[in-house]
Amino acid sequence: MLFNVGFSIAIGLFLLYVLSKVFDLRFLDDIKTLFSYVIDAIANHNTKKYLERIKKNKIVKTNDNIISKYNRLVENIIFDYNLPLTLEGFNSFISILFAILVLIAVLFLKDITLSALVSISLLVGAITYFTMRSRNLKAAKIESIMDAEDLICPLARDGVLVAIKKVLESDEYINADIRPFFVQFVENCENYGYSFRRAMEILNRQLGPKFDNFAKKAVIFEYNERKGMADIFLDIVEENAALREINARKNRIFKKMNMNFIMKTALIVIFVAYSMTISELRSFLLESTVGRFVLTMTIVAICLSFARCQALQSDIGSLGGDNKW
Repeated sequence: MLFNVGFSIAIGLFLLYVLSKVFDLRFLDDIKTLFSYVIDAIANHNTKKYLERIKKNKIVKTNDNIISKYNRLVENIIFDYNLPLTLEGFNSFISILFAILVLIAVLFLKDITLSALVSISLLVGAITYFTMRSRNLKAAKIESIMDAEDLICPLARDGVLVAIKKVLESDEYINADIRPFFVQFVENCENYGYSFRRAMEILNRQLGPKFDNFAKKAVIFEYNERKGMADIFLDIVEENAALREINARKNRIFKKMNMNFIMKTALIVIFVAYSMTISELRSFLLESTVGRFVLTMTIVAICLSFARCQALQSDIGSLGGDNKW
């Protein structure tokens, strides 16, 4: 069936190309114009929605409902992956992707409702995967920040700026992902005329909440330095050691949860793949209404189980500093 559909589409495209060349119909130019018009219309609509949402957020306090949670989730994904999209643009992309998935699923399931269920489940699974990757990236960043703090804190007796410069002398001491932020901090202090407080605020904003405690103590130490006061930084080293121990236990739990999910999913996939090798079962799963429903529920169960597994891990989260300036 798929071969026939693909062959028919290929023949149709070939005939369309021949007709456009013979009669100079310029289908491609018209399609490009239409595509550009649609993209511009979507962009203008998204811009208006974005401005309306920003104005509304400044006036109305949003309730913590499923919509606001989804919006925060999407905005975190956009920020973590540095995507050139707004929330509205991301939703438009998801809508188009959903329509494409439904069209593809209809070819297999021959049912709009089941295809919509499968498409929604696949989108949930995809968003969950990127959220999981985002959480892993944040955990790696926190680990890099703790490594940097452990190196800087014992040297802070001579000044935080001096300590950071000493650590930066070797390329191996600070992780390459966050090293440019510390380099910029030194340049802001020495070359661009920033005050220590302002430069540290910028560094804190770049590194995130985990760096709050160090940044706050660094400013206090810089402007109120007294004998023996450098010991306040040693608390950070002890906190990092305790945090590493907690994260190690947490990661072992997560690893076990993920392994259990992978094993269960693998068993289901192997069973379905084996069923496809038997003509009777293949016909039942792909051609009968009950079989397609069973196949749909299998895909839905796998995707939602994956989302639930990752949601439990997200609830525990990565520990970090919550101190405010």
